[in-house]
Amino acid sequence: MAIGLDDALNAMIRRIEWTDGASLEGFPHHADPSTGQWTTSPDGFWTGGYWVGELWLAEQMRPGRFAAQAEAWLERLAPRAHSRTVFRGFLFLYAAALGADLAGSARGRALAVESARALAATFDPRAGLMPLGRDAEEAHTVSDTDTNIDGLTASPLLLWAAKATGDAKLRHIALSHARRNAHYCVLDDGSVIQSASFDAQSGEIRRRFTHKGLTDDSIWARAQAWAMLGYTLCAGMERSESDLLALAIKVSDWWLHHAPSDHVGYWDFAVPQDGKGVRDSSGTAIAAAALLKLSRLVADPARAGRYRERGRAMIEALVERHLVMENDAARRPIGLLADGCFDMRNSVATANELIWGSYYLFESLLILRGDLDGKSEIV
Repeated sequence: MAIGLDDALNAMIRRIEWTDGASLEGFPHHADPSTGQWTTSPDGFWTGGYWVGELWLAEQMRPGRFAAQAEAWLERLAPRAHSRTVFRGFLFLYAAALGADLAGSARGRALAVESARALAATFDPRAGLMPLGRDAEEAHTVSDTDTNIDGLTASPLLLWAAKATGDAKLRHIALSHARRNAHYCVLDDGSVIQSASFDAQSGEIRRRFTHKGLTDDSIWARAQAWAMLGYTLCAGMERSESDLLALAIKVSDWWLHHAPSDHVGYWDFAVPQDGKGVRDSSGTAIAAAALLKLSRLVADPARAGRYRERGRAMIEALVERHLVMENDAARRPIGLLADGCFDMRNSVATANELIWGSYYLFESLLILRGDLDGKSEIV
């Protein structure tokens, strides 16, 4: 890496300090790539947990500097524990459970368990999963019989809570949710279609489609990345459930076989890989984080090494080409991860800093440096 791990991490800490000092009214969501100014969400949307998660990670680098802020933002997120969306998995896995693991946050533990139990109460036994919910991001286009792979992150939250409490029901629901989402969204070749509708009575699939991809049957990059991460996290938390590891390998190998040779993916795999299309740095950051974790789970040393090296190469590409450093000609804020594509279909934040992309890059850099070894199954 032309830019060292320490330099990249220090740049990202400066960006976190910048955001912390900005007196934001809401949770950072996406930022203008030239000024660094954040567009915020008042209640955290589905992304607020990543800002809290960044603060918990930053506390590992600067003990005593960020814990109070993380606790304060976590408390602001607390009302969302009972919102009607499966995306509570995103919110409370990183804002609450991670804080409990890394910093011993009692409030984090309590909110992680509370949100997991509230999520479990939405379980649909006919479909075998927790549906998207009426407060989900795509609520205006979905019903109670829709799911998508983004919501897979609910499973690691429930698995974490099951271990924290000994509640076997949470574990059962988490495993069923993970497996049924594979049935609905993962194709035989390992590619992932973002969303699916199922029959309300039988639970059988009615159609597959995507809310954010190029077409209904194209492979939206973040859908593939969410599957990689979700199944890897589940496999790491449930080592005896070999099918989860097989799923993680299957969807990860598909990414590796189809990703561009320069390591940073386009926003959809149907976009020509000619160097001219729009990239999504956040999708690549998610996928890289998944590969680094997956490398610790596979028994074959050659395969493990391949996953770690490809994950590292993706992180190096993000740092060298998309992370703003001190010598930036445009004088953009240092530590900003540019070129994230949030919603191409609706032309929203298509070349911006995205809070979840920044989180996964920061996490991956800490993993590569060894700072998080043995501290949490989430990282």
